[in-house]
Amino acid sequence: MVIGQQPLVSVLMTAWNREKYIGQAIESVLASTCRDFELIIVDDCSTDKTLAIAQSYAKKDHRIQVHSNGKNLGDYPNRNRAATLATGKYLKYVDADDTIYPWGLQLMTEMMEKNTEAGWGLCSLIQIVERPYPFVLSPKQAYEHHYFGPGLFHKAPLSAIIKRDVFVQSGGFSPLRMTSDFEMWHRLALAFPVLLMPDGMVWYREHSEQEVKSKKLFSLQYESIMLQYLQDSRCPLSREQIIRIKRGRKNELLKFMMYDLLKFRFTEFSHNLKTWFFKPDGKLQSNSA
Repeated sequence: MVIGQQPLVSVLMTAWNREKYIGQAIESVLASTCRDFELIIVDDCSTDKTLAIAQSYAKKDHRIQVHSNGKNLGDYPNRNRAATLATGKYLKYVDADDTIYPWGLQLMTEMMEKNTEAGWGLCSLIQIVERPYPFVLSPKQAYEHHYFGPGLFHKAPLSAIIKRDVFVQSGGFSPLRMTSDFEMWHRLALAFPVLLMPDGMVWYREHSEQEVKSKKLFSLQYESIMLQYLQDSRCPLSREQIIRIKRGRKNELLKFMMYDLLKFRFTEFSHNLKTWFFKPDGKLQSNSA
């Protein structure tokens, strides 16, 4: 990237207490074969050495910007803050405990540049037999791919690349904890074609400090998002398809409840029972910390 020139892609790295991992994450971005990028790191009031480590890298490379929040914003609000600092055509999230392969940025941006009708893209997808990647899905095709195919809206931000103007137009991530990416992909897919890309471009780290380990606590929120977008007047699916999805979900929950009873898993049974009777209240509520 030439100083003063708009980069092709802004790599956004939000961080909170990731001193054990952020160095490797930064180095993975710097090793990219795509050189036309800026790396924007936003620390969310870490209490360890995360900020100092990021600043040490910024001193050595002009493409790195490091920002520190005055107060803790939380995961998705901090992602939005990072996006406001970006100047690139594309936004690419790489979390401070994940990595991107050297070819990842180059392949993802090249695929997006060749498929200009797509407003956003998702990678790390399993192979399907119908056709090879990459290919573009319309809103209806995206919803069908998720609800009747191998799935799509479950991917983490690490797997996404988004045109910056599309991100701004969509309003960015909601403040929902844990589930905001799931909600964002439903929302983006209503308005913009999505480019599907293969696996092997990013690496998602799993460790005990991740909130995803308590994903079950947010199952009602996932249910709320699903039902509200299926009932949205803009939903591209037919009435018959929506009925099939709801009926299938009920049958799935029934199987879970029967299994829980057989295994004397009464806590899980109670949780699935609440989901069975759950009805959305008409608006998405953010989870309190």
